[in-house]
Amino acid sequence: MNKVFKLSLVMVLAMSVILAGCGSKSSSSNKSGIKIGMVTDVGGVNDKSFNQSAWEALEALNKDKGINIKYLQSKSDSDYNPNLNKFVKDNYDLTWGIGFSLGDAVKQVATENPNSKLAIIDSVVDAPNVQSVTFAENEGSFLVGVVAGMMTKTNKVGFIGGAESPVIKRFEVGFKAGVAAVNPNAEVKITYAGAFDKPDIGKSLAATLYNDGADIVFPAAGSTGNGVFNEATSRNKQGGSKVWVIGVDKDQSLEFGDDVTLTSMVKRVDEAVKKVTQEVIDGTFQGGKTEVLGLKQNGVGLPDTSKKNVPADVLAKVEEYKQKIISGEIKVPAE
Repeated sequence: MNKVFKLSLVMVLAMSVILAGCGSKSSSSNKSGIKIGMVTDVGGVNDKSFNQSAWEALEALNKDKGINIKYLQSKSDSDYNPNLNKFVKDNYDLTWGIGFSLGDAVKQVATENPNSKLAIIDSVVDAPNVQSVTFAENEGSFLVGVVAGMMTKTNKVGFIGGAESPVIKRFEVGFKAGVAAVNPNAEVKITYAGAFDKPDIGKSLAATLYNDGADIVFPAAGSTGNGVFNEATSRNKQGGSKVWVIGVDKDQSLEFGDDVTLTSMVKRVDEAVKKVTQEVIDGTFQGGKTEVLGLKQNGVGLPDTSKKNVPADVLAKVEEYKQKIISGEIKVPAE
């Protein structure tokens, strides 16, 4: 009887191991074999802006499609090549470079590894195995310029760029054109931080602009722009004249609150990342292609939360200009 019991116990334990193994295998089989890597620029994956939007898109695909995702954070531009190469050498199905700063590195890695697939945001890389996505930032920035021009009480607004580049220049000139379209008497003060990862510099530059009378500041500077929100929040808590920040890339009211975020120039990096990554999942990825996303493609624009702080008549004017830009009646400068 004792032997029978022992035999039964062994059989039960064996069956448990088999079932456990089957459960693990089943869970694994629901996981896609697709591997997607993402390399950030120096702003980092938690920049509350550009890189974070891209990573959140991959996280959503990880949840919905079961793809394997990983990011590598670049602390300086010397990290770009090694980080990209890490994913390529590990046979990732697609390697993303997030930001124009990675353009040269993506080009080099793609050329050296012609069988790999890469994609980049905000830069055009001419290679048969790279898909490039750029945005008409000037068009979206024109619309937030309309908001700033109509809502400034001091007739002074500010713009803070990160490092000077064609991408950030599109933000700047579009914003200036939007302000001028509705308020030619308003002064737009322009300054650059020289970096996308320096919130302290952003805070200092914002303080100077607010001290000079600007009541609305639009930063296009990655995590440097977080310092602008910090400065504005601090001033509003102290009382005195109300100051505002226009968010960038994401709906930044979700991070910094409606009390300080007037509106945001949303750049749908997340949708671009989802679209191209889905093409890899579907087997329809096409390298050597560049996609430009503007107002017509719903690639840029204002978030629905804008109505919390922007009056209906101002939003109506924004919509009017949006339709004129889409139709081609208005051509927004890009440089």
